[in-house]
Amino acid sequence: MNDTMVTVVGNVATTPVFRELPSGPVTRFRIAVTARHFDRSRNAWADGHTNFFTVWAWRALGVNVQGSLAIGEPVIVQGRLRVRDEERGGQHFRSVDIDAQSVGHDLARGTSAFRRARRSMDSVVRERSAGPGTEDEPEFEFPTQPGARDRAHAKAQQEARARMGPEAEQRTTSGAEPGGEPEGAAEGVQEAELERDPAPVG
Repeated sequence: MNDTMVTVVGNVATTPVFRELPSGPVTRFRIAVTARHFDRSRNAWADGHTNFFTVWAWRALGVNVQGSLAIGEPVIVQGRLRVRDEERGGQHFRSVDIDAQSVGHDLARGTSAFRRARRSMDSVVRERSAGPGTEDEPEFEFPTQPGARDRAHAKAQQEARARMGPEAEQRTTSGAEPGGEPEGAAEGVQEAELERDPAPVG
């Protein structure tokens, strides 16, 4: 196989959104990855450019990701890199996605309490296809009324936690970064729909 496998370390930049699709359960979120370098003139470490990736976590991984991650938390993601170009509204857009194989908290920056998924969760994440999503995953649809997007997020979180049982509500994670989206994290995220947040090219 000629897949490009990557490992990225960064912060959760958007609320993980869970959906049941024909190809199986999936959770989608954005990760902000900021390079750091040593500034000799100031004798201190400084932040460099921030890259944003869209992470797709499928089936059991998706269910566990939705019940475990929140905006601002430091994470490590390993998976298959996909770069896609598309035309929308007469503009050329490019999206950089990661089909995740593994997702976890970055324990170099805090602690995390692990809870094993219950066996009954198998019925929730039944295998509907052999691999991750196809090249044309269905888009996540959101209503356009004011406040509807937040209600949709809350409902998706509640449904996923209900499937995983009461243990999910007791999850404790300390040492995470302060809550809130990093600057620029919400750029390209539309209120009416969650797309892959590609950046225009050219």
